[in-house]
Order: sequence, then structure tokens, then C-alpha cells
Amino acid sequence: MTTKRALISVSDKTGIIEFAKGLVEQEVEIISTGGTKAVLEQAGISTISIEEITDFPEMMDGRVKTLHPKIHGGLLGCRNASEHLEAMALHKIHPIDFVCVNLYPFKQTILKDNVSQTEAIENIDIGGPSMLRSGAKNHEFVTVVVDPADYPLILTELSEQGETTLLTRQKLAAKVFRHTAAYDALIAGYLTDLVGETQPETLTLTYDLKQTLRYGENSHQQAMFYQDVLPVSFSIAQAKQLHGKELSYNNIKDADAAIRISREFNQPAVVAVKHMNPCGIGIASTIYEAYQYTYAADPVSIFGGVIVLNREVDRQTAEKMHKVFLEIIIAPSFSKEAFELLATKKNLRILTLDFTKKNQAVLDEKTAVLGGLLIQNQDLIEEIAENWQVVTKRKPTADELAALDFAWKAVKHVKSNAIVLSNNHQTLGIGAGQMNRVGSVQIAIEQAGEKVDEAVLASDAFFPMSDSVEYAAKYGIKAIVQPGGSIKDQESIDMADKYGIAMVFTDVRHFRH
Repeated sequence: MTTKRALISVSDKTGIIEFAKGLVEQEVEIISTGGTKAVLEQAGISTISIEEITDFPEMMDGRVKTLHPKIHGGLLGCRNASEHLEAMALHKIHPIDFVCVNLYPFKQTILKDNVSQTEAIENIDIGGPSMLRSGAKNHEFVTVVVDPADYPLILTELSEQGETTLLTRQKLAAKVFRHTAAYDALIAGYLTDLVGETQPETLTLTYDLKQTLRYGENSHQQAMFYQDVLPVSFSIAQAKQLHGKELSYNNIKDADAAIRISREFNQPAVVAVKHMNPCGIGIASTIYEAYQYTYAADPVSIFGGVIVLNREVDRQTAEKMHKVFLEIIIAPSFSKEAFELLATKKNLRILTLDFTKKNQAVLDEKTAVLGGLLIQNQDLIEEIAENWQVVTKRKPTADELAALDFAWKAVKHVKSNAIVLSNNHQTLGIGAGQMNRVGSVQIAIEQAGEKVDEAVLASDAFFPMSDSVEYAAKYGIKAIVQPGGSIKDQESIDMADKYGIAMVFTDVRHFRH
């Protein structure tokens, strides 16, 4: 019987000594290279060098060492095919039964600050993926392992049965192809970005499993949470949970919406979200005052909401939030007293997030549709209120312009058709997701109630006719911001002039579907 052999070459040395010792105990010979060989031999494990197998020296700074017929022939030869066995015997190719390889740290390299293109390229592994793919293709005979977490399973099966099961080899092969596909996708993405290609003919994406969720939008739906393979610091994926139940599918979506909105404000701000829409936004000179504004914006809808605060939560603010049933609170930090108080609610999810990273480069948005994927840039266009076009006879006052600016920042995060009523520090009424725009105006005004007297109005898209302006005017709205661009813009302008409303056009639409 031919002696079994394992080829081991790993950049991640976790558990490799114990694994190699376990293989040797099962009378498996070890072939190894470079740093791995040195580590194994230092541990007293005898190894065979690649050069002894290939009778060919390593060259070109290690770029060429395992790309050789005596390696790949040993991996790819079918043990039940006579012509394969004859070729192996003729060319003195010894079968390789185990491949244990993990790859050059390309991801870790490109995540380093100021990494050079040369360093990144040198950390693209060629021989490793080739050996993994060869072994995985021939998994009927070869056990291939890329993850140290799988070492114990292999050793257990060898100890109990003398070999790994076909099912195990199939699962490990599938894992290898997922691993090499993700590795290649990362490299493809890096090089694509490097040359500035924005519309590649094929799109290669890769994500890491962060969490298996209890269920999806509804209890009968399975769901998982995958995170970008290159971490995005200012994201729900990188928030640190300090307390409470694990996040649900809907929690994650709502938290993501709230985090996006919080990015709009530099001053102390608090955002409350329900069902992907803001139900209250407040800004002030202190986070305590900002929370009070947010709560007062809609004290009914905030029940069961997701709250994001962009300053540390102090005891005073925590005492206010403690009185309300909330699903999630996210902030840069919590004072010791604030955390202890909030943590008395065992199910309340308390998370921290690095707000210093809120202006980092952001990825495109991806949305699945039946049979495909939609991709767009995030809606992060920078707008300056002073540059908006006043289209009515009356100009907005300085206070009105500040309120319009605040309302405009909020309305872009409300589901279309979207209307926001606000003053310069607090949302007062929000109309979201209606099939006609005047319906959203009616909802926002009804929600604002008596506070409508102090409100300005923002519309995420143009008014297709003047009815929304007229309805708003009848309830005392004195200033409106909208993109403009309708063929009936003049009708809306004339209606605003009729009621003495100041209206400005931004020339930018903010649909949120």
C-alpha cells in the first residue's frame, strides 16, 4: 500500500502543529514548504521539502515552487483510473492524499494604512489556490482543508475509520471553492478599483457570515446577516453590542436606516426610526435636549423604536429613555451610570458605534430583485441651502431657511412619496410612502397638529400639481423646499405666491424607494 502523504503550507499557523502530529500518528508523511516547514520541524515533526518531490528549486522569490506536475499530478490523479495510475508510475508521481493550505494574507495586507500596490500584488497567492482547487476537484480521493476549525473533524475520522468520509471530503471541497472564490473576488475588486473601472462586465462580490438570524422579516422566513469582507467601520455590521437580545432581521434594517440619518448631523442629534422611516429627529446643543425634541416629535410612534444618538449617553438622557419601550439604542458610548440604568431592561439592545468614521468612504448600495441586482451610489450629495433657488416673490427668512435645511436633510431618508414638516431643530410631522403626494402632506400635517404653525415643509420630489401647496397653505405653512422640475412648476409657484409662501428649488431629487 502506498504511504499516505499530506501537503501542508499555511500562512495561518493556528493549530497546525497539533494537526500535523495527528496526521503523523496515522502514519501520514508530511510535505511542507518555507515557514511552515520550519515551524513543524522546530516542533519535532519530520517533513519532506517540496524540492525533494519536484527535484526542482524554489525560484523567483518563492513565486514558483509548487506549480509542478509532481505536485498537481499527485493531487489530480484518479486512484481508480488505470491510465492515471500508469502515468503516475511512469513519471514517479506519488499520490498526495491531504492538502492543508491557507492563503497569503491579501485581505489583511490591503487593509493596512498606506499599503503600496507592490505589496498588495505580492500578497496575491497563486500556488495556494492552485493546490486547493486541484485537491478539491479530486475530492473523491483527496481531503482538502483550508480552515483550522476543520482539523479536529479530520483527525477524528482518521482515528476512528482510517480515512475521511466522502461526505466530509465533499463538504470540505465546497468550502475550498467558496474560499478561493471569495479570495479571487477580493483581488478582482481591488484591481477593478485600482484602474477606476465603474461598470465591470461581471460583478464579483464576497461577504462574510456575521450572524445566523432567528428568522427574517416574518417568523416563517430564514435569514442570515453577511458583512462586507472589507469592514465598513460606520455600519451596523461593525457596531458592538453591549447588552440585550441578539439583533433580528428587522432590527438590523431599522438600525441601518437610523445610522444613515444620523450621518447628516454634526451637532448633537438623536434619530428615532420605526419600520425604516424616521418618526422623530432632534438636534440641539446637548444630547439630552436633542432626545427631548426627538421624543416630542412623535411620542406615540417612538414606542418600540430604534434610537441613534451621536454623542455619549449620560445618566440624564438615559433616565428619559428608560421610561419608554425601545428596541435598540446606539451611541458612541454610554456613561457608567447610563449603561447600568439602561441594562436593567434585559432585552434592550445597547450598542456602541464609532462615529469618528461617519465620513469614511462608503460602498455602493445593492438591492436584490427577482433575477438580478440593482446597484447605485449612496445618496450623499453635498447641498448648501444658501445656493438654493428662490422661485417665489417672498424669500425665506434666515430662520425659515435653517428650518428648510433641517427638513431637507430629514426628508431624503423618508420613504417616497415623502413629506417632512419641521422647525429648525425638530421634525414635527412626517408623511411617508403614500401613493400620491398630497396624501403624504395630509398625514404630515395631521401628525404635526397644533405645531403646524411653526413648521416649514420639505418634499423629496417635485409637486406634480399645485394641490399639495394649496393644502399646506390652508394649514399655515409659510415656507417650502422641493426639487422643482415638474412641467407644472409654475402652477405650484403661483399657488405659493397666492398664499405668501416662500418656496425654494434645490434641483436635486431624493427618492427613497
